[in-house]
Amino acid sequence: MNGISGLRHRTAVPVSKNDMKDCSSHPPVNPFVHNIDLGPYDKIKVYILTVVLLPLRLIAVFACLFIAYLLACIGTIGLSQEDLIDKPMKGWRRELRTVICWFMCKMFFNMGFYRVTIKGIRATEREAPILALAPHSSFSDAFPVVLLTAPSLVVKQEVQDVPFFAKLINYTQPVYVWREDPDSRQNTIKEIKRRTTSPDGWQQILIFPEGTCSNRKGLITFKPGAFYPGVPVQPVCIRYPNRLDTLSWTWQGPGALELLWLTMTQFYTYCELEFLPVYVPTEEEKCNPKLFASNVRDVMAKALQVPVIDYSYEDCRLMSKAKKLSLPPSIGLIEVQNIREEFGLDARVLETDFLEKFAKFADQSTGLADAKQFAKYLHLPVDHPKAMELFDINDSDRSGTLNFKKYVRGRCTLMSGSIKNSIGTNVSWDVVKQRLKLSPENLETIDSFVVNLKSDANENDVLDHLYAAVPEWSWIVSDLCNSSSP
Repeated sequence: MNGISGLRHRTAVPVSKNDMKDCSSHPPVNPFVHNIDLGPYDKIKVYILTVVLLPLRLIAVFACLFIAYLLACIGTIGLSQEDLIDKPMKGWRRELRTVICWFMCKMFFNMGFYRVTIKGIRATEREAPILALAPHSSFSDAFPVVLLTAPSLVVKQEVQDVPFFAKLINYTQPVYVWREDPDSRQNTIKEIKRRTTSPDGWQQILIFPEGTCSNRKGLITFKPGAFYPGVPVQPVCIRYPNRLDTLSWTWQGPGALELLWLTMTQFYTYCELEFLPVYVPTEEEKCNPKLFASNVRDVMAKALQVPVIDYSYEDCRLMSKAKKLSLPPSIGLIEVQNIREEFGLDARVLETDFLEKFAKFADQSTGLADAKQFAKYLHLPVDHPKAMELFDINDSDRSGTLNFKKYVRGRCTLMSGSIKNSIGTNVSWDVVKQRLKLSPENLETIDSFVVNLKSDANENDVLDHLYAAVPEWSWIVSDLCNSSSP
């Protein structure tokens, strides 16, 4: 077992396929939505404690936070950012981390985190260089971090702009992730590999493998970055078994300040950490980090008794974009990671092209489209053979309606090499009009639409603009011009 005795060695077969039947029966959930329903008792309690208890708690919280901040400032005197990246802290600086974490624990205690249960045994740095915590649901997940005496975090670079906490997070010597930088993923993987295989004595690396917050009703896709080193990982389950969930900070729901207010006006908040047995990867998992990450997720989902859900941060971005386009945010939940792997799509293309095109014909209240709406988007009669054929390609389950996920998969199928034919360079709009076989009225409608795309364009330019405006027309023109009929 890679020289580590007593650790559990698991096979590369995903646990969820065989051992998680109790979890797979859960109905589909949206992990990025959270609502808090306050009953009369809860409202009265919140209002009273806001006046009686909240001011005292705020004073104590800020006192502990300020002391921890000052200690972090003292501990980093004489160290540059490069020093924090290159070598682990030694001597008094490392010991000071324990003192800082003590004050941070007191800060959370003053917020109401009185009841804490820890199950299982934490592995040493040698046994498990990486700790994987899930589900990630809130800023309050910083509490488990300080309980674990602040291992090195893998965090988004935006936290550097958070007052007070930026200095404290920096003291853990984190690995920063720049989400908008295309090279950040590889740089992060290299840094994690360097630290986990270094003889310098780095502390454990703590990751939230989901990469974004959810409502804890399921485990979303684990990002594989921290699993590339192929070293043993200890899964750590986080639970907040409170009657009222005032912690889940999701993309759709109460904001951070409202959650903080509601949390600090509860009598107490209960937190539970469970250390699962160390997961030692097989040779197959070492060569396949995605499989490694998926299998660790399955183990944690079984322990938490929740389903696994193939959503990710990219789905959150689509939800946000859909909301801006006045569509139901939930239509953005299309399992982006799976679609990207299957069709090689860039996530930004889904936002800026696919979703914007879908918004042109989908119903804003339902996020769905029928054959009539789709044909109108194509500027063709609903009974035209090409409009019906295209709709059938998109409507894979023959339900009579299109959602965004079906539209994406259908359009990707159209553009794939198995269906898309080459379009001759000598194709003219007149030839296309002739082969469409439209009535004079319908022909005038589509002709007016095409010509108005760019009034000063020649015929081939007009077709290019048509393909840009309605991508499905590239398939229509290709199919018309490559058919044997005149």
